[in-house]
Amino acid sequence: QMQLVESGGGLVQAGGSLKLSCLASGSISGINAMGWYRQPTGKQREFVALITSRSRTNYADSVTGRFTISRDNAKRTVYLQMNTLKPEDTAVYYCAAHYAPGMDSWGKGTLVTVSS
Repeated sequence: QMQLVESGGGLVQAGGSLKLSCLASGSISGINAMGWYRQPTGKQREFVALITSRSRTNYADSVTGRFTISRDNAKRTVYLQMNTLKPEDTAVYYCAAHYAPGMDSWGKGTLVTVSS
């Protein structure tokens, strides 16, 4: 099963930016979709952004216009550019590979903390 490793998290002030990376252990070019999710402390994991194998994208309403998902198949990496960060964006961010319905791989997450 593919391994996914997230990086790029950290502490940032409100209004700032961060770019997360998700490095896959194998090729991502044939994977149906790659996604980013987040889990605030004490809450359930929620959808953030998705990019398909054809580079179609979809975003949660709460991040539309502020976050951008992209992929570099040659580098086996998916990115999440996060701008105009808000304290409510504070969470552990997870990368996922969606091969088919019910068939997924998940990373271990990277913590993003946005201070007010």
